[in-house]
Amino acid sequence: MNAVIYAAPTIEPISLSELLLHLRYESSDIAGSLTTTQSILPGSHVIADNYTTHAGASVDVLGKTALVNLNAGTVGAGGKVDAKIQESNDDATWTDWTGGAFTQVTADNDNAIQEKEYTGTYHYIRVVARVTVAACEFGADIITVNQESVEDDLLNDLITTAREHVEDITRRALLTQTWDYYLNDWPSGNAIILPFGNLASVTSISYKDTDGTETTLTETTDYLVETNGEGFGRIVLPYGESWPSDVLYPSNPIKIRFVCGWTAASSIPAKIRTAIKMIAADLYENRESQSNVTFQENVAVQRLLASCRLWGEF
Repeated sequence: MNAVIYAAPTIEPISLSELLLHLRYESSDIAGSLTTTQSILPGSHVIADNYTTHAGASVDVLGKTALVNLNAGTVGAGGKVDAKIQESNDDATWTDWTGGAFTQVTADNDNAIQEKEYTGTYHYIRVVARVTVAACEFGADIITVNQESVEDDLLNDLITTAREHVEDITRRALLTQTWDYYLNDWPSGNAIILPFGNLASVTSISYKDTDGTETTLTETTDYLVETNGEGFGRIVLPYGESWPSDVLYPSNPIKIRFVCGWTAASSIPAKIRTAIKMIAADLYENRESQSNVTFQENVAVQRLLASCRLWGEF
């Protein structure tokens, strides 16, 4: 089969979190997962009856867990600190986050830490504070927790490898991808069968004559497309039409570009997704050697995929 991938899938059948759950494993490194940023620097802060003088630095929290600490030192006689969390999507226009106000700091509760978890959905957060009556000592930290595993790159590679191996076994393209399929001659019959199953569309059909001049056929006029569900898609001639009669170029004269595969991971049959998890787990557990336990020999994988294979010669 002379087929070349033109656009690879942009997603995988299973996510990293799904594989980690399957492995019952999380290898997060605390030093690499936590980042602390001083939004308001610790120190003595002057009286300012507004929330602009003591406006802290912003932190990008998109896709992360964020904890905000207000670390209060000694407040001046009668001093008060009102601090709150603000949020923004552009790091320029700020609004108060509902529920983000800390308990007012006075002499009765100073020298203590207050903590709030940010559960909003904005891109950036910061801490702003107002100081009244007397200067007060305090600072505000924003701690972000990146849930990335120290082995995420390896595990993501194993997911891709497992998906490609399942595609080899089943002879399917699992997720949306674009292929160029080359033929040396037009078929003797009225149909061209396309590989990989789950045909979504035919982007183009073109051919070159002996001079290398390329001609592109027109869908519905020169050919029809049968997607045929999860089976092999076909290109068929309309009634009364025939394939071009030009003498063809000697090397890969006919090119069919088509899109195939399921459009979402959730649409892939559960047994295929389970097989991918099992293969990835075998590769992870036996990463140095596959001499004893191999995913090729995994009977459960073979049985799961047996009914998913496409049969046909290309």
